[in-house]
Amino acid sequence: MPYVGNTDADRRVMLDALGLSDISDLFTDIPEEHRFPALDLPDPLSELEAVTRASELAAENGAGAGMISFAGAGAYHHFVPSVVSYLAGRGEFATAYTPYQAEASQGTLQTIFEYQSMVAALLDMDVVNASHYDGATALAEAAIMAVRAVRGRTRVAVAGSVHPEYVEVARSYLRPQAIALDVIGAAPSPGSTGPSPEELAAAVDERTACLVVQSPDFFGRVADLHALADAVHQKGALFVVHTDPIAATLFRSPGSLGADIVTGEGQPLGIPVSFGGPYLGIFAARAELVRKMPGRLVGQTTDTEGRRGFVLTLNTREQHIRREKATSNICTNQGLMALRAAIYLACMGPAGLREVAELCYHKAHYAAGELAAIPGCRVAGSAPGTASGSTPAPFFKEFVLDTPVPAVHLIRRAAGSGVIPGVALSRYYPERTHELLVAVTEMSTRGRINRLVSTVRAIVEGKEAADE
Repeated sequence: MPYVGNTDADRRVMLDALGLSDISDLFTDIPEEHRFPALDLPDPLSELEAVTRASELAAENGAGAGMISFAGAGAYHHFVPSVVSYLAGRGEFATAYTPYQAEASQGTLQTIFEYQSMVAALLDMDVVNASHYDGATALAEAAIMAVRAVRGRTRVAVAGSVHPEYVEVARSYLRPQAIALDVIGAAPSPGSTGPSPEELAAAVDERTACLVVQSPDFFGRVADLHALADAVHQKGALFVVHTDPIAATLFRSPGSLGADIVTGEGQPLGIPVSFGGPYLGIFAARAELVRKMPGRLVGQTTDTEGRRGFVLTLNTREQHIRREKATSNICTNQGLMALRAAIYLACMGPAGLREVAELCYHKAHYAAGELAAIPGCRVAGSAPGTASGSTPAPFFKEFVLDTPVPAVHLIRRAAGSGVIPGVALSRYYPERTHELLVAVTEMSTRGRINRLVSTVRAIVEGKEAADE
């Protein structure tokens, strides 16, 4: 039930009915020295801390707090403020499906416009749509858009450090259109770091419409892409960057690095993991490419009386224009997911987003240092025997841990202790049997990270408790 507070006028009416002048008159029967006793209460908690504490107390009562998970690989356990679900679930939004009629859908159109505006500012790009299913389909559509924009070129180059599932989705989209997709510097071998910027630049030729990279990449590493963007542009191709929207608040934005098209998975922006969906595909581009963009764009205008209004400015689907002129066949604007992202961005604000990013960064590095101190374990990119607290190659939120036992075995044993330590890289690269992709977000408290470390240490050292 929503809480509706009383106004001063409401209070005045009630007090007048009781013949009282002030609310304090209601408590005259309580001795004054007992009206405001000193309470031995702990310091106030944030919403995230309060929810965590409530879950811990519930676990003590046998309710169970569930598994502690450090799995990521494209879907992350971020904190979702309660206001996101509350506002997104209001009837005004739940009943407004798609913005076909501007005169009847101003609220929906405005939320999409606000989403576009905030994401454009976040990524430092000119224009953003709100019309993709998830990060994988957004990346695939970006590749197709690049081929349309750079005439005469029908090849797409993709860095081997891009999420393997995204690459497969792009391949499925491109194959029927006779667009070649080449993966540059795939990373199937243990300890591989993927292609260097020089390798990627060299892979762009006169047939290449675009180069697609990911930063932070599938392994969590962050790269300076500015020189690579210049090299790609010099060869007449477009530069496509897939990114984590949370990382954009901590590192240089894709737009400032020279990206022509930016895609991303919007799930971290107020959307729960939810068994894999629905998610939100972020798609942004330079202004000069706007006519090639798939999906919908909402614009701001004024009506005949000079009042602000919102309309669908660009409709490039076959539902709105001739099929042969359409640039996308996506049949939903992901309105609910874009709404959740808009509410999340608005309530967090620049400072809140930055704090989330910093927490992800520092907690991931703390976890990496502690795990690397376990005999036989090493964070990929650091020297063997790395001590606790040292820093390997730059990474954000995720890192690869080399383990002395098969990662699948480690996950299976740790799950019995209530911990999912990460994702086995052998799921994507069969040869990489002893590597674990570990994800750490602001939800990973020090206690949870320490529990992860102790669990992994016990398994590695063969000291699991007898009852496990």
